[in-house]
Amino acid sequence: MKSGLGTATTAPKETRTMLLDPGMNLTLRPMRYPHFFDRFRDAIKNTWTVEEVDLHSDLADLHKLGPAERHLVSRLVAFFATGDTIVANNLVLNLYQHINSPEARLYLSRQLFEEAVHVQFYLNLLDTYVSDEAERSAAFAAIENIPSIKRKADFCFRWIDSIFELRELRTREDRRAFLLNLICFAACIEGLFFYGAFAYVYFLRSRGLLHGLASGTNWVFRDESMHMAFAFDVVDTVRREEPELFDERMAAQVEEMLAEAVECEVQFAEDLLGRGVPGMSLADMREYLQHVADRRLAQLGIPPRYGSRNPFAFMELQDVQELSNFFERRVSAYQIAVPGTVTFDDDF
Repeated sequence: MKSGLGTATTAPKETRTMLLDPGMNLTLRPMRYPHFFDRFRDAIKNTWTVEEVDLHSDLADLHKLGPAERHLVSRLVAFFATGDTIVANNLVLNLYQHINSPEARLYLSRQLFEEAVHVQFYLNLLDTYVSDEAERSAAFAAIENIPSIKRKADFCFRWIDSIFELRELRTREDRRAFLLNLICFAACIEGLFFYGAFAYVYFLRSRGLLHGLASGTNWVFRDESMHMAFAFDVVDTVRREEPELFDERMAAQVEEMLAEAVECEVQFAEDLLGRGVPGMSLADMREYLQHVADRRLAQLGIPPRYGSRNPFAFMELQDVQELSNFFERRVSAYQIAVPGTVTFDDDF
């Protein structure tokens, strides 16, 4: 009997040995990549809902902001409005079909759910912070009418399009192209664009402002950290299986990609900080972004490019008590929590 999945046999033979081999492996027993299944289970324990984030406590703070700070928040919200949707599109269009492991696809399915939660969170953020309907519509159109956000979106779309036509990773060049897309979304978009955005949130929180936004961002941060960890786990797995893919040319391409991402994010910082936000300078933000880029290179086994330090003490000393309380609360309420604390240093 034939079906869209191929011809059924009484004794299936395992012919695929590598993660990026074309096909649709459906076998969860025995597991070839149990570490991906562990990441899926850990993600389930991290379940949270948008309804648990109280943004209304921020409304009074919004009235305290000066013009420069209001501009920063407006631009930040405009970026958030579509950022996670772009990530979700790449996951569906490019990543899911090429990572040939049912364990990994379980995690990717979970990640897609988390991206949907983030999109809902940012929708609530817009509805709460921006009362004017026309202004909300403009925020959703930011990738078309705000140059600093358009540049970041164009960077994302270029990498989505770079492998959109690939249906199977048959050649070494196909696999290199796929890996570059995966690294781009893990290191540059989730690992730099979003972490730059988080820095603005935690800067405002360090000044006693917008605690609701920071509370929700804590949970988004944990999700994004896990997304990056999974993607780098995929990269490490492919590196073990196909070490010839990871040569000096690949390292140079990744370094060039991250350098471009830093410049995209610096332009965004110029937009957000250009009106003079007390306590946060463009020079410090550039140094912070370079520091984060070096951390991403290190995670990929590539020497640092910038040698920059983290100038933001509020990122190093970010209070995680609220996260700890969150997980303790979920233990008693839902029995799905992850106990313990979170170290912000490792990813920021």
